[in-house]
Amino acid sequence: MSSFVIRSVRADEWRAAKELRLVALQDPVAHLAFLETYEEAVGRPDSFWQERAQRGAEGATGAQQIIAEGPDGEWVGGLVVLVEEAGAPDWAGFAVERRQGHIVAVFMLPEHRGCGLTDVLFDAALEWAWEAADVERVRLLVHQDNARAQRFYRRVGFVPSGLTLSLDGDSDGSEAKLELEFVLERESPSHL
Repeated sequence: MSSFVIRSVRADEWRAAKELRLVALQDPVAHLAFLETYEEAVGRPDSFWQERAQRGAEGATGAQQIIAEGPDGEWVGGLVVLVEEAGAPDWAGFAVERRQGHIVAVFMLPEHRGCGLTDVLFDAALEWAWEAADVERVRLLVHQDNARAQRFYRRVGFVPSGLTLSLDGDSDGSEAKLELEFVLERESPSHL
């Protein structure tokens, strides 16, 4: 694992960020893990990907996209930490009660899962959230049926907050998604 580099993306790396996202959206559990489909993402213009990479690039203050880069330069996983400001609406329109980080877009290539690389990504994300973004807590949402992700989040210190969010089913008749909020408070003993 020492041959991997964990770092924030650079704004000019939008093509690699796009490619990693498209691979993630083709994962067998993508329908549980992401709110966007492959078909939606692949149709987006380059300008969308350029802006997205810029908003989460190294030095940005409102978000940070952190990736795991292999020795050959291949991006094998990543995540994004968004900063949500107290009093502002979150992505679903609910009022944010306090300044917090929100981890989204967690993905690791299957051949790199279970080796500790995702733990290192989360360590980097939490370090950025606590130090650079100075948030009070970090949260994430996980689908009620995504047991693998729930186990990982618990293992790295996140706990269910009790908040659930029901996302409407698609117009194609698919069932609504029930998302569970998991949180990690800044004062958590494992991160002092």
